[in-house]
Amino acid sequence: MRRRRERGFTLVELMLAVLIVGVLTAIALPAFNRYIDRTRADRAQVDIAALAVLIDMYHQNHGEYPSSLAIIGEGGRRDPWGNPYQYLNLSAPGARGHARKDHSLVPINTDFDLYSMGPDGRSSPPLTARHSRDDIVRANNGKYVGVASGY
Repeated sequence: MRRRRERGFTLVELMLAVLIVGVLTAIALPAFNRYIDRTRADRAQVDIAALAVLIDMYHQNHGEYPSSLAIIGEGGRRDPWGNPYQYLNLSAPGARGHARKDHSLVPINTDFDLYSMGPDGRSSPPLTARHSRDDIVRANNGKYVGVASGY
């Protein structure tokens, strides 16, 4: 008498299941990474807006902008990519030459610059520079906070 065939998966069925899981992972992973990047950029925008409020409060109380973020107790704050936030008091002597600039090389702020160097951790004053396009910037004296390439 013939033996009944054992129930189970064949090698072909297992390989097909692994292939399907691989394809689904290949589709989902880039979408998940975009979501993580967007979340980090949003967090940096919120941080920059909060820091700008603290800087403005300092200005109202002392009549001048702080010389560094450490003066307002935020010197150790880091962006979502682990880099320190960058701050420049534009009323300090010689600071205007280091100000962030738009595509026409006009400074984007008149009071202070505050920004994150973004995912690559590198930046240069013109927003059109390759290293600056992913920065999260405060521009127009706080009317814009977002990705430099969108400004």
